Amino acid sequence: MSKMRQIEILVGAFMAAGFVALFFLAMQVSNLGTVNTGGSYKVLARFDNIGGLKVKSPVTMAGVEVGRVVDIYYDRKDFRAVAVLGIYSQYDGIPDDTFAKILTAGLLGEQYVGLDPGGSDQVLGDGSEIPITQSALVLEEIIGQFIYGKAQEGAN
Repeated sequence: MSKMRQIEILVGAFMAAGFVALFFLAMQVSNLGTVNTGGSYKVLARFDNIGGLKVKSPVTMAGVEVGRVVDIYYDRKDFRAVAVLGIYSQYDGIPDDTFAKILTAGLLGEQYVGLDPGGSDQVLGDGSEIPITQSALVLEEIIGQFIYGKAQEGAN
């Protein structure tokens, strides 16, 4: 085999390895690479504003992923967004007075649901609803409040 042919084969192998690496990176970024093979139970959480929360966003407790957002829909009766959380079966002892809040990974990162456990002896089950929630902080609203506050200070 000629020297030129060997270089072409090495370049081709390098390119193929690069495409495989990009594929796995895309799967990780889009949350499609993580799949829970075990069962899960569904819990509802109602929020005034879900911000940029999306289906398949992580649900965490103490920094550990305990589930994923399964569905998001708008409830026409109470005018709130409902996030259906799929909690993995192995985490079946979450107290029913748990606090759910929408958090952001980093300053402008993806949003996820964080759970803070309560102290109740009763636990969440399939179809339960988390009673206490905190909506997402929307960056535009915070900036608007800051600017409005500064304008009020200037008027006085």
